[in-house]
Amino acid sequence: FYYFVRLCLDKILLQCVLQSRSLSGADAINALRPFYFAVHPDFFGQHPKEREVNENSLKRLNGYLENLQKPGFRSFKPTQLTFYVREREPNSSNVQESFGASGFRAVSFTLHTRDLLSTVLDILNSCSLSTEHVQSLNVNSQPHKEAKNTVNRPIKWDKTYYSFTGFKDPEEELEQAQRLETTLLSWLDDNEASAVKKLKKSLPLRKELERLKIELSHELQLSDIRWQRSWGIAHRCSQLHSLGRLVQQRPEILENVKGHTVVFTDRSGMSAAGHIMLGTMDVHHHWTKIFERLPNYYKLQKRLLLLEDRISQLLGGIQVIYIEELQPLLTLEEYFETLNSFYNKLRDSRLPFHPHSLRGLQMILESDRYAPSLHEFGHFMIPTVCDPAALQWFIISKAQEARENLKRKEEMMITEKELINTSTERFSLDRLYKEPSVSSAQMIDCCKRLLEESLPYLQGMHLCISHFYSVLQDGDLCIPWNWK
Repeated sequence: FYYFVRLCLDKILLQCVLQSRSLSGADAINALRPFYFAVHPDFFGQHPKEREVNENSLKRLNGYLENLQKPGFRSFKPTQLTFYVREREPNSSNVQESFGASGFRAVSFTLHTRDLLSTVLDILNSCSLSTEHVQSLNVNSQPHKEAKNTVNRPIKWDKTYYSFTGFKDPEEELEQAQRLETTLLSWLDDNEASAVKKLKKSLPLRKELERLKIELSHELQLSDIRWQRSWGIAHRCSQLHSLGRLVQQRPEILENVKGHTVVFTDRSGMSAAGHIMLGTMDVHHHWTKIFERLPNYYKLQKRLLLLEDRISQLLGGIQVIYIEELQPLLTLEEYFETLNSFYNKLRDSRLPFHPHSLRGLQMILESDRYAPSLHEFGHFMIPTVCDPAALQWFIISKAQEARENLKRKEEMMITEKELINTSTERFSLDRLYKEPSVSSAQMIDCCKRLLEESLPYLQGMHLCISHFYSVLQDGDLCIPWNWK
């Protein structure tokens, strides 16, 4: 009976909302609070694959929501998203105990709505999250003429409503999260023993990994061997053993890898940065094909570099760059198509940039943005769909600031390196590093505050500066850059 009543209420309330109200950007964020709480990457510290999926999907979702708020914007493409949604235990009141037996479930859905309200409801319904709180928001609306004198009093459910129905109270969950906010010292005190145990267990494998990496790099004359994800040491050793076996079986196909970087990732091919990608789920047959195709990849790479030069000429000498840490991992073919499409658009628009007027500046192309921006390191972040006239105005108006940021970048990189070395020595760390998503400014702030503390727990440890607290499977300690 209660579920029947709830369904009826859902239909009546949501119909009223749809017919009479529209959401502002702030309202949409507030309405999606339960969703963000269920999918936020910080809660997936022990699950790097799922965390990365949620991070990428959130970026695309935020871009979609930004576009909905732009006046006159009509060019929408259906956007398919996948999230790992945290399961909640029925009677759990502790945020830290919110993982069930499976921990999370995968949810995929496609957004194709053209207004914020419909989009918010689609997201909540797709993730099986309650929508009752949406109708209680103080949203922007254009009231009917006959309702001008009525008082706008948003509906707010009494606490007894949540007790009676069993639904989760978003405000209560937020308060619980704030009460349970972890401090660095308390977290290290609770997790230091576990990290030391895992680290000692991983030491023989770490030595084996370093040995394999040096041997293969020397034998194949590679520039470097990298990994896209934070896979465990055992997993990485297994991947190097597989590459070593292929070298023994088919040494002739590896003649073209000299001087290049091999990256173990989710798919095989050549990356936009010119690195050889070996998909960890692919068998030797797929890897062999990639090595055989390398001469063709190198030809395409030359065409790509020529395309970058042509774009640079059209934009006053600004350099087109690709930054692995800030951009999605694209194949060489995907990046070439992106550049080619952007080049054709620029060529047809004939923007009047003075030759060489922007020499020394840098830009990256992004397919998931709709407005140009300037990064703290001085490079322009340009959407592939950006209007050429708006692009010209933005670059010219921000050129001086970009040059100042580029100069500041050099100073910041020196400061960051010095602080990492000082912190490593001060706390006798075996290694101090950061995740790519942590900016230099954030790393500098984190290290400065760490140096003000007395932290005997860190001696001999591997410390990763991230956005969350976690002990990785091989004993690395992850702490948020803005730790309390």
